[in-house]
Amino acid sequence: MIKSNTTSKVLVVASLILTFASMSHAQVRTWVSGVGSDANPCSRAAPCLTMSHAVAVTPVNGEVNCLDPGSYGSVSITKSITIDCHEVFAGHSPAATAILINFDLFAVSDTRKSVRLRNLNIQGRDSGVRGIRIFSSAAVPESAVHIEDCLIDGTFGAPGRGIEDNRTGGGRLLITNTTIRNTGGAAISHAPNSGSGRIDITVDNVRIYNCLFGIAITSGARLVVTNSLISGSTSAGLFADGPLGASDLHANNLVLNNNATAIQQSAGGTIRIANSQITNSTANGTVGAVFSYGNNRTFGNAGVTTLTPVGADSHDKGQQ
Repeated sequence: MIKSNTTSKVLVVASLILTFASMSHAQVRTWVSGVGSDANPCSRAAPCLTMSHAVAVTPVNGEVNCLDPGSYGSVSITKSITIDCHEVFAGHSPAATAILINFDLFAVSDTRKSVRLRNLNIQGRDSGVRGIRIFSSAAVPESAVHIEDCLIDGTFGAPGRGIEDNRTGGGRLLITNTTIRNTGGAAISHAPNSGSGRIDITVDNVRIYNCLFGIAITSGARLVVTNSLISGSTSAGLFADGPLGASDLHANNLVLNNNATAIQQSAGGTIRIANSQITNSTANGTVGAVFSYGNNRTFGNAGVTTLTPVGADSHDKGQQ
């Protein structure tokens, strides 16, 4: 009998441990649905309705997923988290900024300071002011934001930006497989809140259409853009300057077509371009000192197109 009781107690304790472990694991992931309710616990069986509520109840380094297509509202992010609606296109139709990532409000104990956004459809309805804004008033060098498989459209309210990085200094931004179109300002911009500081930005396989600027950086940003298309910019497709600190933009394998100015460099900015096509600019192909690795192609541009050779020739015909 004593042995039987001991065995029973062991089984009960083991069961409790497994239960608590399961509960802890369940809390790491929350869910939203177009037919959910914010009175629910945000579980898969009882999902929430809004992204803001799901993010609020999700722990640091947790994940929010979408069960079905829906309009989940704007959200402010103040912790390391993943919002992943892969295979389910989640919509945001904000009057102002759809997604704000405010690193000023991240806890000191949140050491990763990493936000991941995937498969989100942000529709500004021509009045939204920003699709995604990343902000800090002080340098947060360890901060990182990953934006993948997203669509941002119709942010014509001032300043009208698609993805805006306002971190004062320090950090990384990765944008991949994303489309940004119809913005009153820059599709992708680094415009710091104050002071200067280096932000490392990588852009790959991005499509930008009908924006004031395609990509615009300033104040110590370091941006590399590859395998992308920028078309219909009413000011410039690529723009770099540096009133608060030198910025550096490197472009490889781009199509810059039908922009007012394809590439514009101002004082303090450096632009280098390789393996790219500059075509049908309506004002100028280039403005300022744009460095070329000798394997770019230009055609049908109005005004000036001047590329300054840099580095060794990488093609048997040199600059084209």
